[in-house]
Amino acid sequence: MSILAGSTGMAFVGGSVAVSGFLADAPSLTVQALRYAVACALLLLYARGRVHRPRGAEWLWLTGVVVTGMLFFNVALVQGSRHAEPAVLGVAVACVPLLLAVAGPLLEGRAPAARLIAAALVVTLGAALVQGLGRTDGVGLLWALVTFACEAGFTLLAVPVLGRHGPLGVSVHSTWLAAVGFALAGLLLEGPTAVTRLRLDDVLAGIYLAVLVTAVAFVLWYTCVQRLGSARAGLLTGIAPISAAVVGVAVGGPVPGLPVWTGVAVVAAGLALGFRSPAAPERLANGAVRSVTEYSTARPE
Repeated sequence: MSILAGSTGMAFVGGSVAVSGFLADAPSLTVQALRYAVACALLLLYARGRVHRPRGAEWLWLTGVVVTGMLFFNVALVQGSRHAEPAVLGVAVACVPLLLAVAGPLLEGRAPAARLIAAALVVTLGAALVQGLGRTDGVGLLWALVTFACEAGFTLLAVPVLGRHGPLGVSVHSTWLAAVGFALAGLLLEGPTAVTRLRLDDVLAGIYLAVLVTAVAFVLWYTCVQRLGSARAGLLTGIAPISAAVVGVAVGGPVPGLPVWTGVAVVAAGLALGFRSPAAPERLANGAVRSVTEYSTARPE
């Protein structure tokens, strides 16, 4: 179930690459403020008071999640779509497994596993085949690099606070902080009347982002990270480019060719390598240590 949760979350994130393209001409900061406000309201309704107030350094970690994984990430997607094809941004996201395979274990207090690094390389290669390189200019390449760094920050900076707050608490606090940040930026850069300039497709895209990519995907993804560890969970980001390709077809793009199907097979091989049961125990994001075999038998899901 942990793998399914992470896979579903990444599928929604992958779809957001294509959907964000519809917001290229919209007052994007205002749309994002509304998106996170709606998502936070939905999460609070679901939480029913089961949310702790951050304290001390937790504010810094949560702010880092918001600044990198939400503020800069969404700006990079929208601005990058003006200079690069979705494939370029998708490949940038697909490179995240390698960084998580190395940095994730170090942040969690253990050494990186060679098997997971190898699996991350395979997943990244497969994702690149799925998306293709696409066309871009220098500015688009820069935004792709920003997208890569921000996507990694969204996971890594949440690891220290998942233990106390859990996936739901991290999602609630990050969404209200993001709503405030985007609202302030929107008022300064787009004006208080920006909301009146929204078109129907802007609203529909915002609803998709608020409900599926935020309220649902955040909780699913952080649940996966907490239970599996950021390195193994990071392999599932390879699903995002596949989802982006599928959504691209749904919105009028071409049917995938042989390289895409080859890439899907390579991603599957990387996931199989990364998720086969290791003999050694792994440390989870909440501090628990147990082998994957023990986890699967002790926690039937």
